[in-house]
Amino acid sequence: MTALDTLAATIAARKGADPKSSWTAKLLAQGPERCAEKFGEEAVEAIIEAVKGDRDRLTSEAADVLYHLLVMLAARDVSLDEVMRELARREGTSGLEEKAARAP
Repeated sequence: MTALDTLAATIAARKGADPKSSWTAKLLAQGPERCAEKFGEEAVEAIIEAVKGDRDRLTSEAADVLYHLLVMLAARDVSLDEVMRELARREGTSGLEEKAARAP
């Protein structure tokens, strides 16, 4: 089990927990829209650190992004396994080909 698997399992276990007892439960109780907003905020912070070139801060912000991505997914009942299956499905496909296949 990877650290992401462990984190996803912890987040899933916090669904429905008392929001006063857990930051994750509090976020999830605020709904998918708030979870998405927090993910966006953390993504912007990671972008800023990437542009600045601060490796330590980028590493920290990237960890926040992954956490908030998993919370956002959990808020919409999308599992990490589903995302990993989608990545596996795309494996071996050129990014250009994959994007062209999705174009309207």
